[in-house]
Amino acid sequence: MNLKDSSPLKTKNRIPYNQYSDYLKNKYQERVYKLPIKLDLTCPNRDGTCSRGGCIFCGEEGGSFENLENLSVKDQLLQNMDYIGKRYKAKKFIAYFQNFTNTYQPLDQYVKALEDCRLENIVGVNISTRPDFLGEDYLRATQEICQGLDVCFELGLQSVNNHTLKKLNRGHQLSDFISGVLKLKDYGFRIAVHMIMDLPWDDDLDIIEGAKILNALEIDEVKLHSLYVLKNTPLEDMVLKKEVDLLTKEDFQRRVILFLSYLNPSIVVQRIIGRAPKEACRFCNFGESWWKIRDEIIDKMNSKSIEQGSSI
Repeated sequence: MNLKDSSPLKTKNRIPYNQYSDYLKNKYQERVYKLPIKLDLTCPNRDGTCSRGGCIFCGEEGGSFENLENLSVKDQLLQNMDYIGKRYKAKKFIAYFQNFTNTYQPLDQYVKALEDCRLENIVGVNISTRPDFLGEDYLRATQEICQGLDVCFELGLQSVNNHTLKKLNRGHQLSDFISGVLKLKDYGFRIAVHMIMDLPWDDDLDIIEGAKILNALEIDEVKLHSLYVLKNTPLEDMVLKKEVDLLTKEDFQRRVILFLSYLNPSIVVQRIIGRAPKEACRFCNFGESWWKIRDEIIDKMNSKSIEQGSSI
């Protein structure tokens, strides 16, 4: 189980961006591990509330691949804490509600899930959700139940281009994202934003504009992805029918570097590339190891003296 942005290979060069693991270590004075939690959920753009079918890239897992099945929130956390604690001698953890839209479930179910996180050694809660489903009841409940814990809402945005968002069947626009961010800021929650760097409908201007918008909104954290093509998704159908041309690894790496160069250095970078299981994918990370692609990005940035925010 891999829960942080690290690799078997240690690059000899310094990390030219504000790395999440460093942020956590500085804040808590020791390593902190995120523990993924999976709930029985769906999304409003799957059941007809916003749209149907979900995002064209999203599979049945709803963005989570490393979760324990058929266990309560408390049991998932306890089992993961025991495993990670013994393996890495870890003592502090963040509960991460990872799949689908966590603020779309019934309020009482949401409250119970948060209450189950009140365990010794849990120092924070991260909640993955959509920017257009942030009900006041859910935010007030989060504020009340999670007192004393660090709370971060992880918002899926993926692109700042509304035409791309429509292609992705996101069911929301950039304005919805901005409204959601402003609402979360009223409550004082940290905000992380998910962005896909190699969307074929975006161009370099969209990548730069994406960084600038996150800067202007004073986002706390960002998580970058490459575009997975999961099996049994609308995106797989589009690729097989040659309706879309996927970008190359070099395109992805260049866009990540471009994005980071325009990103405010104060914004924490949770990761610059993710991963998905090979058996679930038609295409993932250009057929290479995620850590190899990450280390190549770091090497390229260092060789060109590019670091986070250097183009601002």
